[in-house]
Amino acid sequence: MKQRARFSRTAVVGGAALALVLSLTGCGGDSDAAGDGAIHVLVYGDAANKVEKELVATFNETSEVKVVLDTIPGADYQAKLQTIIRSKQAPDVFFNWGGGSIKPFVDAGLLLPLDPFIADDPGLKANFLPSVFNSAVVDGVSYGIPMRGTQPVLLFNNGKVLDKAGVEPPETWDDLLAAVKALKADGVTPIALGGGDRWPTLMWFEYLYDRIAGPELFQKALDGDKDAWASPDSRKALSMIRELVDAGAFGTNYDSVKFTDQGSPTLLATGRAGFELMGSWAYSTQQDAHPEFAKNDLGYSAFPSVEGGKGDRANLVGNTNNFYSVVKKTKHPQAVAEFLKLMYSDRFVKAQLSIGNLPTTTNTEGLLDTAASPGFAKFQYDMVKEAPAFQLSWDQAYPQSAATAMYQALQQFFNGSMDEDAFIEAMQALPTS
Repeated sequence: MKQRARFSRTAVVGGAALALVLSLTGCGGDSDAAGDGAIHVLVYGDAANKVEKELVATFNETSEVKVVLDTIPGADYQAKLQTIIRSKQAPDVFFNWGGGSIKPFVDAGLLLPLDPFIADDPGLKANFLPSVFNSAVVDGVSYGIPMRGTQPVLLFNNGKVLDKAGVEPPETWDDLLAAVKALKADGVTPIALGGGDRWPTLMWFEYLYDRIAGPELFQKALDGDKDAWASPDSRKALSMIRELVDAGAFGTNYDSVKFTDQGSPTLLATGRAGFELMGSWAYSTQQDAHPEFAKNDLGYSAFPSVEGGKGDRANLVGNTNNFYSVVKKTKHPQAVAEFLKLMYSDRFVKAQLSIGNLPTTTNTEGLLDTAASPGFAKFQYDMVKEAPAFQLSWDQAYPQSAATAMYQALQQFFNGSMDEDAFIEAMQALPTS
């Protein structure tokens, strides 16, 4: 959403723009003041909303307190949430990525601790994989219930384009460079990139740093060790990113292409690009916008290994899950608790699997055959189950206050307007708390 989904974080909305957003989405969490007496659930607006609408309808069949689903378009979600959550229009429940994405709200006293809900219904914790559930635990207190699914970043491909160019999904970095050369020779952009959103560019940094240095380097940086960014492994990762960009892997206009407006997914689906590095939500995006392509020609593989690197090729980066968190001022906590129980139901799991998402509930494995693509679901499940490390996306691990400077540094290094030393200085300057 980075459904980074991933989820672009652009300029903060204010004034008339915010009023327009609220009027379009119907967002209004101060339910009694609004006179509707409902629970407002705010979600990231994208193709996965069909499942959220279905679950809301299911809940509303039997609940006296009704749920109203509000959406903000994905490209604007993170920035607009920052404003809405502190306003009279704050929702009762909202979509997030756990980790650093909710810590500022916890620190500001805006969120409701969920441990009392869990004491009443242990299944709100026990029915989820512990490593995932704990991503929304802050200072020992639970603030999120997993929803949607886990979102590892995968290297997607257009099988028809690869076959025409005589290319296979790359297993090594050298394989990837060779594939770039072959695809360029065949007249297509080797790798689609929604650089205009900026967060898709981040995925290349995340994986290369992992493959070269292992997950330890980023964790050191996140813990405040600024020297990690200036290490030899960091500089090697940067040199390899520059090598890939200079090889023409992304074409020349990637900064004017976006994932959130279907730009980069369309390049892949229509055969104008061979690969796209993207979170697993790319499957549901393609299924919704290009169903025939998703069914017949959409391929996927793990990110390639780097010779001599310290990171295991089985390591993953991405979002461990999305979460629902509850705003402290909700006037319907018991109804909210009942709504959250749907997030581990068989109905929820089957619905998410039907659009290509992979829930992290304990009952998921037994339902994989019901997925829209059982092969894709099992591929993801095995990857997540077997991964030695699953690194949370940098822009979710860092506090939100770091996002703008991080994106700017990533974009400028990628397009050549910032050199290696300046990039390192920019990353060292990021706030870590």
